[in-house]
Amino acid sequence: MAHTEAFRDAVTHWATGGPDGPARDLADGLGVRTAVLVEGLSDLAAVEALAARRGRDLAADGVCVMPMGGAMSVARYAGLLGPPGLGLRLTGLCDEGERGFYERGLTRAQAPLEDVYVCAADLEDELIRALGTVGVEEIISAEGDVRAWQTFQRQPAQHGRPRHQQARRFLGTKKGRKIRYGRLLVEALAPDRTPPPLDRLLASL
Repeated sequence: MAHTEAFRDAVTHWATGGPDGPARDLADGLGVRTAVLVEGLSDLAAVEALAARRGRDLAADGVCVMPMGGAMSVARYAGLLGPPGLGLRLTGLCDEGERGFYERGLTRAQAPLEDVYVCAADLEDELIRALGTVGVEEIISAEGDVRAWQTFQRQPAQHGRPRHQQARRFLGTKKGRKIRYGRLLVEALAPDRTPPPLDRLLASL
């Protein structure tokens, strides 16, 4: 895991103007063959949690899940990691609203578009629909966030909103919460309730 983190850090540094040498050396040394481009750390947490549940060691399989800090960075990361750069196979998970960034970025990097798996709204929306709001609220309670959840629901902006939408918004209201719940929601899924984009992504790796 530490070596994978070092590779992610080296690629991020390269993407922001640093040297390419450390990333190239680590890719060779670790045997990285596939990069999964995701928007942020909550997506990383969800993918890694599902892999762990299914007994997959992504690093041993030559797979690195790469959070980019936003979909607008996909062209940059695809160029560095795909055929123009390290020559890795590229795949990804994205929100419906960010599909265009992925399509343009992967096309520029000469990578196949069919290897991108698209969530209907976003990954949190997919996970909440798979679990149901009752299941999500059980996790909120187990995590000791009931008071924060109830306070959030009393906000004027939440009055009349479907509970599903409230839950989705709640996950993004505090720094780090979306990352933590990205893992927890996946761990709570029944085996046959994995959202299709996430399920297909892992199956492709």
